[in-house]
Amino acid sequence: MIISRISLIPLRIPLTEPFIISLGPLTHAENVIVKMESVSGKIGWGECSPFRTIHGETIATCMAIGQEIAQQLIGRSVETPEHVLQTMDRSIYGNTSIKSAFDIAFHDLLAQEKEVPLYRLLGGTSTRTLFTDYTVSLSTPEKMTADALKIVKKGFTVVKVKLGGDPTEDVIRLRAIRNAIGSSIPLRIDANQGWDSAGAVHALRAMNDLTIQVCEEPLPRWKYRELATIRTETAIPLMADESCCDENDALKLIELNAVDAFNIKLGKSSGFVRAQRIAALAHVNRITLQVGGFLESRLGFTAAAHFAMAHPTIDYIDFDTPLMFTEDPVDGGIHYGENGSITLPDAAGLGAQLKSGAFSESDQVIVE
Repeated sequence: MIISRISLIPLRIPLTEPFIISLGPLTHAENVIVKMESVSGKIGWGECSPFRTIHGETIATCMAIGQEIAQQLIGRSVETPEHVLQTMDRSIYGNTSIKSAFDIAFHDLLAQEKEVPLYRLLGGTSTRTLFTDYTVSLSTPEKMTADALKIVKKGFTVVKVKLGGDPTEDVIRLRAIRNAIGSSIPLRIDANQGWDSAGAVHALRAMNDLTIQVCEEPLPRWKYRELATIRTETAIPLMADESCCDENDALKLIELNAVDAFNIKLGKSSGFVRAQRIAALAHVNRITLQVGGFLESRLGFTAAAHFAMAHPTIDYIDFDTPLMFTEDPVDGGIHYGENGSITLPDAAGLGAQLKSGAFSESDQVIVE
């Protein structure tokens, strides 16, 4: 395949209300779209959602590095997704967010060339209905309880709760939510690196009777060696998120017997290639998988849904953030139905693209 043109398009979309995690409040989705065109006339789409506090990337860095990556790909014969990843990695270290948008766009092109849905290119054989959780952001117990009740009233079957404040106060928050929504709705919690080891043990022991499916990233990512001790001292399963970005991180955590689950996000893994490697390691080592994302639109989460379709043993789906946007910039893509259900379009490739009026032509950068 020869790529003839690449466009980089910045998006900044307000959220319906601030989304608050232990790493800080978020008021907008600040994303970058990659539009990749081949000499055959096909167009591939990708999206990334850079987080300063997780990726160390922003819209500005993604636009700058994206132009450098594009120059490495334009006009050259690109055979495989692995080739694209190698080219990007040789060009610059890190920058997994913008690399993921290029990887997704190339996979979209390749699946279109082969005239198959993207999940089939990734090894999937059939579709299924996915069900996403919906997240309560960090706030007062009263606000979080009210938000959880709204989520349950809308029909979502799983409630995810952002924690990572003072551990004792987090216990109060979660107990208030559990008392309000009853015992039948599963809870997942995410501390976003907000506790230390002692606080994590205290909180998880105090929450043990609240029927929690999993706790994501209780410690700062660099303290991953302490996860194994927490795992032996508490009963709630632990999930690695920020501490598991690629297959090397996954193998390290497996060797340490540190966690029960991985949260795969294409924006952490530079796209599908490394995500596939993480999933393979998880399967062999009986590690539970969740697929999630950052603040991507339905375009980015359509890519994540294709990945989930390719791995039917994935247990947890965390695709709620597009529902928090004040506007939808995407044509096609995943469809949200009742009770948090998600279905994919029946089309070759990704099956999603940016609406023509969703961005200003003057904002995009074209490399050709």
